[in-house]
Amino acid sequence: MSENTGENAPQTPTGGEQQPASDPRHTASAETGQAEASTPQVPTTAPAATPATDARPLPPVPPLPTGGSFGASATQPTLPLTGSTPVASPASAPRARTGRAGRTAALIVAAAVVGGAAGLGGAYAGNALWGGSSSTPAAGPSTVTVNSADGVTATTAIAAKVVPSVVTIEASSGGSGGTGSGVVLSADGYIVTNTHVVTLDGATGDAAIRVTTSDGDVYDAELIGTDPIYDLAVIKVDGVTDMSPIEFADSSSLNVGDEAVAVGAPLGLSNTVTTGIVSALNRSIEVASSAAPDSTEETTPDQEEQENGQGGPFFFDFGQGDTQASTSETIKVAVIQTDAAINPGNSGGALVDDEGKLIGINVAIASAGSSSGQAGSIGVGFSIPSNIVERIAEELIEDGAATHGLLGAQVTSAALVEGSSIAGAYIAEVTGDGAAAAAGLREGDIITGFNGVPITDQVDITAQVRAAAAGSDATVTYVRDGETLSVDVTLGDLGQ
Repeated sequence: MSENTGENAPQTPTGGEQQPASDPRHTASAETGQAEASTPQVPTTAPAATPATDARPLPPVPPLPTGGSFGASATQPTLPLTGSTPVASPASAPRARTGRAGRTAALIVAAAVVGGAAGLGGAYAGNALWGGSSSTPAAGPSTVTVNSADGVTATTAIAAKVVPSVVTIEASSGGSGGTGSGVVLSADGYIVTNTHVVTLDGATGDAAIRVTTSDGDVYDAELIGTDPIYDLAVIKVDGVTDMSPIEFADSSSLNVGDEAVAVGAPLGLSNTVTTGIVSALNRSIEVASSAAPDSTEETTPDQEEQENGQGGPFFFDFGQGDTQASTSETIKVAVIQTDAAINPGNSGGALVDDEGKLIGINVAIASAGSSSGQAGSIGVGFSIPSNIVERIAEELIEDGAATHGLLGAQVTSAALVEGSSIAGAYIAEVTGDGAAAAAGLREGDIITGFNGVPITDQVDITAQVRAAAAGSDATVTYVRDGETLSVDVTLGDLGQ
């Protein structure tokens, strides 16, 4: 069946079957789609601090530079990632980098500036690298434990900087509940997470939400808005002014092989840090929708034909959940692939680079299937790129909803079309008054690129179009009668 790049928000059922609150967490298997029992919930409070001796205080350091939204650089491009991109040639201009020693020093400065939020862990990491044997860190709760000054690494510094910006989220509704993670966007309590965390995988639209910070403070939170199309949501903690916002990186500048560090609360274990690399860029995945029962939108006539399914071998990594909404509707998401261990409960947590800057929000993991006994990380995890996260989070905070592009064409994988010899998204039908028709695209064209990102099938193009804002301009590369062409398109609005 053809995939409609003009599809609307996925239709969502009225909720999944609920199980007793005492039931352990679940994960969804690719082969069965059923809930599987696993480890019981674990308390999320941080361990007590262990004071250090024979130390002197660090010299004062200037505050970290910020700018733009959520502490990001002043201008962030919104180029999403999906498909596959070739490795740059040696002649290509490399991304500017500092030496590893320089990066480590900068991160330790950042950790020291965090102060009370990072507590003893951040200050002690800084002293251990350059404070000498007579340094004494400031007292505070331990979020990053360091037992050996000689063993402090760059990852220790990254953890000290990032852990205070990541929270554990508990959502509950009736007898059902689960835990996930979130990333602090602002000092006054805005936090980004996944829609499936706050809707209990699409079972409810009014879950009670509680947030536990890295140093053990617990707050009630309100839901600001959800975006089920890209599985992102924003919540807010009231009455705070000193939370530690994450700093955003430019996800369009990533390279395969870059260091990646995941921070979150897998299985409810708060302040967990895992490391790996960026395994692939320009991926697209298809997963079941987690739209809340009251958040579905009407489907317009040209959006009727949609491909149903459970998203292949990928599933949301929601942790400690007691309910799984049953839905055949799916969403297509552009993601970064990483081998940093991501497990149930890491949903909504941070994936950061070697400078401790956000490059993605962890969203899903691959499963080898229930027959293999794999229910956790197998080294294939996925994160929504930070550039997409930033745009959608800003719109949720400002308007309570996010916009998404609409191409106005029915597409299917070119590989499935008889006589096709190239990979891409084959246009099977063009909506008369849609963006594709206005740009001159027509039935039989094969889309092979979108804003410079390779397109290999209908999932790629749908994920890319949805990642872009409604009304934004895009460049579409396509093949017609054996000739490669390109055209500028002004995208429509999925919500209209």
